[in-house]
Amino acid sequence: MTSYKELLNSINTFIFDYDGVLTDGRIITLDDGEAYRTTNVRDGYALQLAIKKGYRVAVISGARADCMLHRLKALQITDIFLGIDNKIKVFHDYLKKNSLDSKHVLFMGDDIPDYEIMLAAGLPSCPADAAEEIRSVSKYISHANGGKGCVRDVIEQVMKVQGKWMNDDAYHW
Repeated sequence: MTSYKELLNSINTFIFDYDGVLTDGRIITLDDGEAYRTTNVRDGYALQLAIKKGYRVAVISGARADCMLHRLKALQITDIFLGIDNKIKVFHDYLKKNSLDSKHVLFMGDDIPDYEIMLAAGLPSCPADAAEEIRSVSKYISHANGGKGCVRDVIEQVMKVQGKWMNDDAYHW
């Protein structure tokens, strides 16, 4: 079996679930029905840096909320798929549209709706607090929980292996 560290050098695309990966999975629902989520600033820094360095970054989520779209657009993420009930179809369509090979894709998910993509991605990964079924098919399990730096963890590892982490442009948001 190939070590996840051997796969880091071939990654050119990051795809993430949102709730439970970019957030800790908690949703605050206000009286008017609006749902709010919190995200991690360090995850955000790594996401925008990855884009700046030429990596593809996408989010495929079953959830949909204005706050999610606002956050992702603020980070310059343009490949955003929210309210998705068939994630594997969107995953395959995205790869085909962008002429991507799944072996170059790191996908991070945390729960059962991510399972099929986990099996299809070149480097399936998950937060430390992911569902057991997802942990069992992950080639890398982050030391960090969802919404607590797991996204930064995987992006930083890939960029360090590829010599793109602490370059001059890393010091500017």
